[in-house]
Amino acid sequence: QVQLVESGGNLVQPGGSLRLSCAASGFTFRSYAMNWYRQAPGKERELVAGITSNGGSTNYADSVKGRFTISRDNAKNTVYLQMNSLKPEDTAVYYCNLWVGVNYWGQGTQVTVSS
Repeated sequence: QVQLVESGGNLVQPGGSLRLSCAASGFTFRSYAMNWYRQAPGKERELVAGITSNGGSTNYADSVKGRFTISRDNAKNTVYLQMNSLKPEDTAVYYCNLWVGVNYWGQGTQVTVSS
């Protein structure tokens, strides 16, 4: 059974930083690309960042390029999202995602950027 568990969300002031983690189990983690999505109130869920199975390639939404970094540690079955220079518009529930014909989601972790 696939399980994805996010952690690290918090309240942070504009300009601050957070690192989110997603612990994965129930599948061969090193064989699959992983993604981070977010969903803000009243908005659709959107792709934030993705990373290939070996970490060799990444992609980002234009809104977070230069500020967010996705990484993974295959020995720990964990994917990370380092978020710097946070803005109020980054406020959302952040989800890690696995797509293997169907989508698998964690429960999400709340990031609130506010002064």
